[in-house]
Amino acid sequence: MIMASSKSLLVSLLFLSFLFTTTFAAAEPCANHRFDEGKTFASCTDLPSLNFSIHWNYYSSSHTVEIAIRHGGGVDKEKPPSTWMAWAINPSSKGMVGSQSLVAFRRDDGTMAAYTSPITSYGTQLQQGNLSFPVNGLSSVVNKDNEMIIFATITLPENTTTVNHLWQEGPLEGNVPGMHRLSGPNVGSMGTLDFQSGEIVLDKTSSSRNNWKIIHGVLCTFGWGLLIPIGALVASGKQYLGQGPAWFNIHIACQCTGYFLGLVGGIIGILLWKGVFGGGDSHGIGSHQYIGIVLLCLGVIQVIVGFFFRPNKEDKKRIYFNVFHYLIGYGCIGLSIANVFLGFNLVQLKVGDWPQLTYIVAISFLVIIGAILQVTSCSKRVKASKTPIVEKESSCHIIF
Repeated sequence: MIMASSKSLLVSLLFLSFLFTTTFAAAEPCANHRFDEGKTFASCTDLPSLNFSIHWNYYSSSHTVEIAIRHGGGVDKEKPPSTWMAWAINPSSKGMVGSQSLVAFRRDDGTMAAYTSPITSYGTQLQQGNLSFPVNGLSSVVNKDNEMIIFATITLPENTTTVNHLWQEGPLEGNVPGMHRLSGPNVGSMGTLDFQSGEIVLDKTSSSRNNWKIIHGVLCTFGWGLLIPIGALVASGKQYLGQGPAWFNIHIACQCTGYFLGLVGGIIGILLWKGVFGGGDSHGIGSHQYIGIVLLCLGVIQVIVGFFFRPNKEDKKRIYFNVFHYLIGYGCIGLSIANVFLGFNLVQLKVGDWPQLTYIVAISFLVIIGAILQVTSCSKRVKASKTPIVEKESSCHIIF
């Protein structure tokens, strides 16, 4: 019994020792690292996220920096890696767009790829290209600890020793870098670095900006993408809500609340685009922004016309109002749903990701209910009336 207990204790101690040493090795500070290539660097710092470290020698006479960027991404030597690594300097601003990057990954055939890539948009695939400053001696290796390392010598831009820098990792799709994650440490991996003093300052605006993006997306999805269609659905099923004003009040409540949320979300989107919350997307405007602006304008028109210029039911001009109201309403609903999906695509949310999957299920449910209501409504009215459907204002129309 004692012998068995002793063996168990010994095995436990050996396991804990192994766990401690491997954990310590994984967390080894950059100052203790020894490069397989025999290179030495006077300065280094462990970056605060994504398991990156940067080592460098700064040469004031030539204003150049010899660097080594290490990424402990769990590369397996027995099979091609599934990640790429990149480190970049942004000479003009903070953030991704405009940055000048060094990229590395291991190809399917086992050889290493190392190249430069200027980033001109958020949709970049890290294509190879020349940077705005000279880069020499660019290479990459995988060391015995399964770390990917980029070596290079760069000439610092703007005659300064302090730079805005970024570091990133992401999946490989064949031999092509895929989109990195848009949550957690991947959205805050940037800061400033002084190569002369070694001081590093994290960028605190990136996490705040990401939070505002989430708020923008939630408000617009609930407002434009759900409440507006629900309001139209209520109008479509008004015969099931009685002859009183209940359906109209619910319809107006959904539309006004949806427009208010969409308006607030749209304003936040414009502020994000203008860089009020840091970063900024002012390098370009795309379909998502154009559609958002159109929606805001159409929403204002719909509210003003609906509240102040709606003729009485007996007025002969009512049919023109109805046509206008339906066209603007249907247009807003279609553009709203399309823009929600464009927003998902903009932040690289795939169909299988829960926000997009949840929205697909919700909007599909609304479409099915709307189709059922439309069919039953038309059927009942056709049976109840001998007159043509188009002559009756309430016939088979979804009122926005």
